[in-house]
Amino acid sequence: MAEAQHRLTTLDSGVRVVTEAMPSARSAALGLLVATGSSTEDGPVGGWSHLLEHMLFRGTASYAGDEIDRIFDAMGAELNAGTGKESTSVYSRVLDVHLERAFDVMADMVWRPRIDEDDLANEREIVLEEIAMYEDDPQDLVFDLLGEAVFGDHPLGRPVIGTRDTVSGARAEALRAFHAARYVPGDVVVAAAGSVDHDRLVELVRAAEARGAEGRRAPAPPAPPSAAGGGVRRFLARPTEQVHVTLGGLGLARDDERRYALRVLDVVLGGTTSSRLFREIREKRGLAYQVLSFHSQFAGTGHVGVYLGTRPENLSVAVGLVGTELARLLEDGISAEELQLAKDNAEGRLVLGLESTSARMSRIGGAVLAGLPVRGVDELLERVEAVSADDVLALARELFAPERLSAAAIGPDEDAFRSAIEPVLPALAEAA
Repeated sequence: MAEAQHRLTTLDSGVRVVTEAMPSARSAALGLLVATGSSTEDGPVGGWSHLLEHMLFRGTASYAGDEIDRIFDAMGAELNAGTGKESTSVYSRVLDVHLERAFDVMADMVWRPRIDEDDLANEREIVLEEIAMYEDDPQDLVFDLLGEAVFGDHPLGRPVIGTRDTVSGARAEALRAFHAARYVPGDVVVAAAGSVDHDRLVELVRAAEARGAEGRRAPAPPAPPSAAGGGVRRFLARPTEQVHVTLGGLGLARDDERRYALRVLDVVLGGTTSSRLFREIREKRGLAYQVLSFHSQFAGTGHVGVYLGTRPENLSVAVGLVGTELARLLEDGISAEELQLAKDNAEGRLVLGLESTSARMSRIGGAVLAGLPVRGVDELLERVEAVSADDVLALARELFAPERLSAAAIGPDEDAFRSAIEPVLPALAEAA
């Protein structure tokens, strides 16, 4: 079967429309992606991209908020949105016969939201509840704590959700100006995959632009951190039953060709139930329910690390095993068998993850928004297959070099955390 091909059109305004037709599909996934997220925010407006995303559902120039819900319910469709460090997206999956109706509503949400003070007052309270819920979950909160340690004052180190002060300070007039400065055609990608006619979607986007999109560019995000300074420790004292520990540092930028080796490294280290950390710490020792490695990629930089949650009495041993496994990786690298298993896993997850129209839409839309080439699945598989054991070892030694690493934890005893984490770095230095 021939691989699906994407089509890309850039309109005069700067809006990019990218599609991937899937002839066997009867549905279409549709997304409007905007290049604005927490990395484009300065201190006083921290979290406003996320707050604005909430407000898109409160109504538009043409549709009331409850009307939007009824329209998508009547189509049997899904409508959702999300905000990240570098982008905000509104997305849906609909039967192909409803694509034009769905786009009409979603375009109105993105370019002509009704942001009034009464609705905003209510939505502020909802987001404040979301912040409270988030702060009650140390397993999530500890990742932002590590982000602060790794990125410092850079916006990438701030929580996407914002803070109580920044959210409480938002007012309708200011949020409307925030929207006007960021939801601009040059920073919007319209993406669709499935049963979709590219030329017809381009016509729909042109019509939507005529109703309210202005041809400006949003503020550029700040330059990424230029140095990988580690050694920072962050601790938040909480009377938790587990200690939640993260160790990590700067990673790879989203356009770094070594990202395929990073996928393989993640599989080997802690990305699966057969990974080194999972097998050694959970399966063999029973010291954690969850232990994993992770990575994120941004413009110009990235983030890598490991996480585990364990009871206080197991903290020293569990963290020591993380150090042991990292040191073994940096010293010996990986075997040919591990390499092939990891590549098979990465390739399988890549292909299986692209079976749905939603995944295809997210892939092509995200690539275009980030300025990356939209590569076919076969090409992606070839790049993963080309990764060597030497590639993985060199990358591990760079990213997990002890001088690059910082640590963060949430739990009842800061001294115990510091005592557990400090012996890890000398062992890594000796191995590297």
